[in-house]
Amino acid sequence: MLRESYPFVEDSFSRFPSQSNIYGLCQAGEQELLAATLKGKVVCFRYQELQQKIRPVAKEVQFTYIPVDAEIVSIDAFIKSPPKRGLVVGITFIKDSGDKATPFLNIYCDYEPGSEFNLESIAQSCLNLELQFTPFQLYHTEVQCAEGGSETVFLLSGHDQRIHLYKENASLHQFEEQPVERLFPELQQLPSNVLWMDILSIAGGRRLSVFGCQNGCVGLAVVSQTELEVLQSWRVQFDSPISTVLLFPLSFQTEAGVEMESYNLLVTSTIEMAVVYRDVQKHGLSQATCLLESDQWDAVVCALVIDLDFDGQKEVLLGTYGQHSLTSTADLVLERLTQRVSALMASSEVESARAQHTEDNEAPAQKLECIMQTPSD
Repeated sequence: MLRESYPFVEDSFSRFPSQSNIYGLCQAGEQELLAATLKGKVVCFRYQELQQKIRPVAKEVQFTYIPVDAEIVSIDAFIKSPPKRGLVVGITFIKDSGDKATPFLNIYCDYEPGSEFNLESIAQSCLNLELQFTPFQLYHTEVQCAEGGSETVFLLSGHDQRIHLYKENASLHQFEEQPVERLFPELQQLPSNVLWMDILSIAGGRRLSVFGCQNGCVGLAVVSQTELEVLQSWRVQFDSPISTVLLFPLSFQTEAGVEMESYNLLVTSTIEMAVVYRDVQKHGLSQATCLLESDQWDAVVCALVIDLDFDGQKEVLLGTYGQHSLTSTADLVLERLTQRVSALMASSEVESARAQHTEDNEAPAQKLECIMQTPSD
């Protein structure tokens, strides 16, 4: 764990009206980030060019049909697959009416030409769906259509030990729930509530699907997207709830010098060390590498695989519930306090010297004044 090698530098700061959760962040389009807080507020983050400088901007977006007493659970967004156009935003929340809590899924999409990507307009065009289960992760992925082409759909996991599929009905300009087994046979007969899932399209018209459950089970499958058939599947059991599963590719060269790509799986849980399974398409869940010390800072709540230092090699970033080490912060505070004390001491010495100089200059004048005021005999 090279946790001290990449210190964070604050770019900007925005205060949330309340805290968020592990499902409260998503990318909206190419340049915007949406963060949903538990108290029903959604903030949009983006960069814009002002006076030839790139500046961060944070602005609350007023999504309709979210009551003031609602608690947002999850948020997700995607751009429709071509030839369709438009940005789609999904928000799940629970409305507390006092006597009972009612969950909802709101899907926002503007069909008016010219407004398909306008977030302010999209936020006013809502399809409100009441749910019969407590929602967890809201996720989107692309599926192959029978007539050719592709389409992006929502997948929503719930406390009913199922994953629900929402697909657009273009003729009615709305989204409808459809049986998940029609397009995702690997996501039925689940062993527990799914807390996190990830799906990745690979070569040969296939996809990799993985889910992590509340009971610690991780399921992985290779699926034919044309035949909608599970070709291979594996499962492994952890001792604590799974917080994140993330599929990611890595490039490598063979002995013959040919560049190839393998697919790997990162699994994090609430108590145990994070694990990377190498080349899962070939080895399934048998080649595991534990990330040492990854269980030392409380539960892992998010993860990202990215080339952080631009050296051509990807790094694994883990976000944890515990606070960053304050050692460097304490050292900086002590250094600045020492500088402050030194500056105060130097200033005190200067003031003391000035006072002494003033006193020495005033003494003869005071003596002369006394002599002049003394009456003569």
